[in-house]
Amino acid sequence: MIRALDRWLPSYLLRDRARPVADCNRPVHVCLAVCDHFEPFHHTDRDGALRALADWEEQWPRLVGGFRDSGGRGPRHTFFYPIEQYEEEVISRLARLCANTGSEVEVHLHHGEDTAATLTRQLEQGIERFAGHGLLSRGDGGRPRYGFIHGNWALDHSHPQGRHCGVADELSVLRRTGCYADFTLPSAPDPAQTRTLNSVYYAREDGQPRSHERGRAVEVGLTGALADADDQLLLVQGPLGLNWRRRKWGVLPRLENADLTGANPPSLGRFRLWMKLAPFVRGGPPWIFIKLHTHGGIPRNYRSLLGEPARAFHRDLAAAAAADPRLRFHYVTAREMVNLVHAAEAGMDGDPCPWRDFRLPPPPCAIRPSGEDPDRSASVPARD
Repeated sequence: MIRALDRWLPSYLLRDRARPVADCNRPVHVCLAVCDHFEPFHHTDRDGALRALADWEEQWPRLVGGFRDSGGRGPRHTFFYPIEQYEEEVISRLARLCANTGSEVEVHLHHGEDTAATLTRQLEQGIERFAGHGLLSRGDGGRPRYGFIHGNWALDHSHPQGRHCGVADELSVLRRTGCYADFTLPSAPDPAQTRTLNSVYYAREDGQPRSHERGRAVEVGLTGALADADDQLLLVQGPLGLNWRRRKWGVLPRLENADLTGANPPSLGRFRLWMKLAPFVRGGPPWIFIKLHTHGGIPRNYRSLLGEPARAFHRDLAAAAAADPRLRFHYVTAREMVNLVHAAEAGMDGDPCPWRDFRLPPPPCAIRPSGEDPDRSASVPARD
């Protein structure tokens, strides 16, 4: 069916529209993460990839230094880099860029016709390489922990034609190799889209394709043990729905799938729709988790992400928060977003800033960018 509507539209129409209630004394805290399918080698060679990286090195620190969220921090970015496209100079420079701007690198992988064994080898090699650059969080005993995005959307062998994966127990492989959460979804209009949408939830591997089709939504007091269960993987989905303010031919609503592109950059109008769609922890504080995605290694996209469209968005967002005492917004990395999900799940409330390192500590290469408010940016010791 066109744009995979049969997979997600019924769930969208029947969704629970209840949202966290906030007022001036208990504002909504919007946690905003950009999860970049960062592919600088897309349709180019090494020289082209290095040119893209040079543009990020020149322009991203300026944007980070030019804006502040409600907690005093500049914008954050999470580069999900394809481990099958590892190139030492690219990763070394990307690690330095992240260290200087508070951004982070996580794991992206395109693969196909694999087995659990071959997939495990690919992941372990990629994780070892990234860790050698001081990237990735560390768990007990110094074991690297990572967030994951599946190339071509086909997580857990979910493509209807069986493309781009091959591993029907992929969730288990990810857990065994140190994955703390998956950030692949939403994938609409791709047919790998799940019926579950606009959710943070735990999926149990059942040995069949699409084990993450449904799962258990994160909820205060009821799901905490699942975070450490070997057969459960946390999935963090981005907003998915219909945008009636952007219409095709002036009639049909366009798809809102949280993708930041050159043709559809971030805007305050989109942000307000994301707030209506994005998940929160059931029974938890008024914290909303907006996970966006992009392909920021491609010039037509990163010119928007690093240029005036992004600057206008950050200016408008700051102005909206300044004018509305019920709204606070926070730039976070993918890892920090998961920490805040777990903190809300554990019953934490109020300002989320102290809980950004709740379970998963920053990667070894991380340092706070200069000029940020040390008091508002401080975090409590990590828990694991």
